[in-house]
Formats: sequence, C-alpha cells, structure tokens
Amino acid sequence: MTTPYPASVEAQMQRYYQSLFEKDRRRYAAIEAVKLGYGGQAYIRRRLGCHHATLALGLAELNDTAALEQEGIRQPGGGRQSALATLAGLDEALLRVLERHTAGSPMDETLKWTNLKRHEIAALLPEEGIRVSVTVVDQLLKKHHFRKRKAVKTLATGSSEHRNEQFELIERLKET
Repeated sequence: MTTPYPASVEAQMQRYYQSLFEKDRRRYAAIEAVKLGYGGQAYIRRRLGCHHATLALGLAELNDTAALEQEGIRQPGGGRQSALATLAGLDEALLRVLERHTAGSPMDETLKWTNLKRHEIAALLPEEGIRVSVTVVDQLLKKHHFRKRKAVKTLATGSSEHRNEQFELIERLKET
C-alpha cells in the first residue's frame, strides 16, 4: 500500500484537479500516479475520483510527444461552426437590410455606420430569410467595417435656401 499524502495535501490536490480541463486532469493524475510508483494508480483513482481508463489515457499521453504538444482543448475542427461560415447568403442579406440605413464620412470612404441598432438589424434579417442573434450581427458589422456612431444633438446653425437640393444630390449619388 502506498503511503498516502496528508489530508491537507489531498484536499489541495482535489481542488486543483477539479479546476483543470479534462486533458490536463488526466495528465495531472497520471503524473501523480507515476510519482507514487506501485499502488499509485489505485490511490490516485480513489483520491481524485477518476476512471481507470482516464488514468490509462493520461499515462499514454505522457509518453506521446505529439499529444503533449497539442495546444487546444479540442481537436482541430472540433466545436460548433460559426454562423458566418455556415449560413449561406448572410453577408448579402445584411447588406440588403442596411442598404437604406447606411451613412458614411464624405472625407473617408472607409468610415461607415448605420442608424439601426443591433437588435433592430437582427429583427429585420428574418424578412431576408435568415435568423441570427445580435452577437452574429456584431460579428457581421465588424466584418464589413461598420463603426459605432453615437448621435449628437446640436442646434441648427441656420438654414440654407439650397438645403433640399443638397439632400436630393446626396440621394442621387447614393443610388448611383
């Protein structure tokens, strides 16, 4: 029988073990079992509450350099795919929704914004046949280089007799 760790050390080991991701848990358990030698595997399984197959996999990974060099938690390609990658026509639908609600800087073509809020855009997209969350809307706005713009209220500095003509010209330029 392996001499157990003191109860205070066992408690620290259990807390630390629970704080790790699955891959790190099995490797930590394997290292502790190797340190203890004969009977160490059974002792560690009892103290940390891990399955013998988990510990066996951890022991195998300790001798596999490729497994130890793996950086991510999941294997490449694991996890749910992004809506940006899976929904066909998402970009076009966003641009159609924003078509009449986009403005920009006359001095810098790269500066553009919309007067719609994120949840308003998300509510208009189902009309284009696509349902997405405001998080996806945020990603789309960033992808298409839309910036946040805060409305500023200022007093009018006067009126111009050509004011309407200016707006008609801007509208014609936008349409072309």
